[in-house]
Amino acid sequence: MEYVKPVLAASQGVPLLLVVILASSTLIGFALLFYLGLFIVAPIPRPPLLSEKTYRVIEPDGQTSADKQLPCWQEKFDAQREAARTKRNLSENETKVEDPEVFMSLVVPAFNEEERLGVMLAEATEFLQREYGSQTPSIQANGNRAKRKSGKHEISNDHVSPRTTSCRGWEVLVVSDGSTDKTIDTALDFARNLGGNAASCIRVVQLHENRGKGGAVTHGMRHVRGQYAIFADADGASRFSDLGKLVEASKKIEDAQGRAVAVGSRAHLVGSEAVRSFLRNFLMHSFHLLLRILTPPATAAIGDTQCGFKLFSRPSLPYIIPYMHSEGWIFDVEMLMLAELAGIPVAEVPVGWHEVKGSKLNVLWDSLGMAWGLAVLRAAWGLGVYRRS
Repeated sequence: MEYVKPVLAASQGVPLLLVVILASSTLIGFALLFYLGLFIVAPIPRPPLLSEKTYRVIEPDGQTSADKQLPCWQEKFDAQREAARTKRNLSENETKVEDPEVFMSLVVPAFNEEERLGVMLAEATEFLQREYGSQTPSIQANGNRAKRKSGKHEISNDHVSPRTTSCRGWEVLVVSDGSTDKTIDTALDFARNLGGNAASCIRVVQLHENRGKGGAVTHGMRHVRGQYAIFADADGASRFSDLGKLVEASKKIEDAQGRAVAVGSRAHLVGSEAVRSFLRNFLMHSFHLLLRILTPPATAAIGDTQCGFKLFSRPSLPYIIPYMHSEGWIFDVEMLMLAELAGIPVAEVPVGWHEVKGSKLNVLWDSLGMAWGLAVLRAAWGLGVYRRS
């Protein structure tokens, strides 16, 4: 400690005001460096390319279509909002997303999923066709139209209850996230084998390069036409028959604007036979603890933010999708934070789930990356690097 004495002795002759100025300048300098560093590390998504705003589909003759223009509710909404800002007689709050064309939109982010995509699509389309129908009725093997009960209404598979919605039908947007295998061919071949008008319900979108699951989901969500939109992982780990539970939960909590988010949750499965990995259970508990520390109250209270099975009512999309920045695994948390910031009701719904071989998630390293991404995300929103304007 001898070297400290000369420093203390020298500092005795320094005016207190100068010490305060030096200390304050140092703190301000570190704060500015931190803020600058946050600008550097905070992800900023690139705008979509023109080719990424197109899709391919199987035509009625079984041939693959040429590239077609994707409809984009966000571009129309943004144009309407900009017009509202320039006209004094129109409030920006009066802008609304355009009406849906189908009841349910499914967005499937897929990166090199040729092995697992077909199985997932088979389960998904079977459920969507049975529950929400398509442009043509579903015919059973005996030639009779299948019917089901829905409250007081007996309805055919080609439409949904009048009490449920004013539109019918479904669509699947498979967003190939820069895949280098046969993911696109797998999706188109599945649609071709599905046949009929149902084949045209599957739209295949190709991103020029890999952007991450969050980037693929956000891109797909900009182009959905459904009254409800859900994204689901291409591995089929979530049980698609649980989609009805998410829809019902959404209806129960929708606000006056019709906004709601229903989150599929595996929290009830932690430690069970369905999730046998000790490391996975440990990291899920650790990540949830970090969420409770870094996220706002409503988001922190959600038991499972990372389940790839989340449903959005159409009126909620303009408050979330245009403001997304995260393109990696942490994007789910940003969606929920944005929903909380906008005052959108969120319901957590237990769903079935099972581990599927072939996952691209490295449980340990990707968990560390998610922790880093969460810290950057919270700081960027808290310090104004990200803005809702």
